[in-house]
Amino acid sequence: MTDVYASLAAAICIAGGLIGTGMAQSGIGAAGMGIIAEKPEKFGQVLFFFVIPETLWIIGFVLGIILLLGIL
Repeated sequence: MTDVYASLAAAICIAGGLIGTGMAQSGIGAAGMGIIAEKPEKFGQVLFFFVIPETLWIIGFVLGIILLLGIL
């Protein structure tokens, strides 16, 4: 049985990672669409910068699992 506080901490970690990813991608996506509209050959570079913030939710998810399993 997991601890209630550990479950709450894991939920906060995962939610924080997801919210941070959404906030980062909103700005990058808007700017990226402007760049692609003017220079379509920059699509690959814009896509790369759009994917970088995905690491935030991965880190939040891994930290949440670590908290739930009691590794730390």
